[in-house]
Amino acid sequence: MHRAFGAAGVSCRLSLSTPENLTSNALCTAMSNAPANTAAARIIDGKVLSETVRNSLRSRIAAAGRPVRLDALLVGDDRAAGIYAMNQASTCAEVGIEYVLHRLPAGASADDIAGRVLLLNVDDAVRALMVHLPLPEGVDTERIQSLISPDKDVEGVNPANIGNVVYGRRSLVPCTALATLEMIESTGIQLRGKRCVVVGASNIVGKPIAVLLMRTEATVHSTNKFTPDLPALCRTCDVVIAACGVPQLLKADWIKPGAVVIDVGINRIDGPDGKKITVGDVDFAAVRGVAGWISPVPGGVGPMTVAMLLRNVVDAALR
Repeated sequence: MHRAFGAAGVSCRLSLSTPENLTSNALCTAMSNAPANTAAARIIDGKVLSETVRNSLRSRIAAAGRPVRLDALLVGDDRAAGIYAMNQASTCAEVGIEYVLHRLPAGASADDIAGRVLLLNVDDAVRALMVHLPLPEGVDTERIQSLISPDKDVEGVNPANIGNVVYGRRSLVPCTALATLEMIESTGIQLRGKRCVVVGASNIVGKPIAVLLMRTEATVHSTNKFTPDLPALCRTCDVVIAACGVPQLLKADWIKPGAVVIDVGINRIDGPDGKKITVGDVDFAAVRGVAGWISPVPGGVGPMTVAMLLRNVVDAALR
């Protein structure tokens, strides 16, 4: 879940020119469910787009003739992290990626964790590496992430990889940011000169998205909780990205008619019947009547973020 204007996210590699980038046929498939009613925004289907990426990765791995492997470090017995690791192993297997999970006990110290990361850095058999969160209380997550070798950092959480985005290098960058850009570009919008706003400025989601958009020569506004008259600013923009962690914050009157709206938020709230439901940072039902394109939650940025991570693993392993 993204917390308000400061979310941590998943991360991956900027590789827009790779063969598995979405083809025009795939984009047509992803948008084939667009409603006939022109008053309703067309849906950017992250599930369909992500499957296109996965199919291409399967072909790349088969053609390479050598194993592709992801090594992941899990510390402690956090239930959610354990489930995520199991699901990740299954997801990797579906495209032909070997998954190796390294475990440390809940009582592992910061030095224990750092030492394991450094050992994996120098292991020639390890070419793609990530660390599952959360880490034990008292362990500096950013310090541990900064120790991951930039060449093996498939989540793009090492500050060196995040910084490389500014210089336009095709290095590892946060996956959620890359997934967002790919979904925007899948609509066919020409970003050069367009006004874009990123609502939320976390280090590995909001800020990298803003920088990626700047590299396209768009005019980009990065906002936070101190930004004055945020709805009025959003109404001037052709592209709106919500990544603030506030459930359904963005309403219809925030959106310029025909704008592209990407919802990065994942929030659990009480539904009308008292049961928990998942919603984004955008009031989907209301905004869909104004926007030209919109990504749903769930089924939007989430699946594409996973696809970007897989793509990064393949890139790291095969280069």
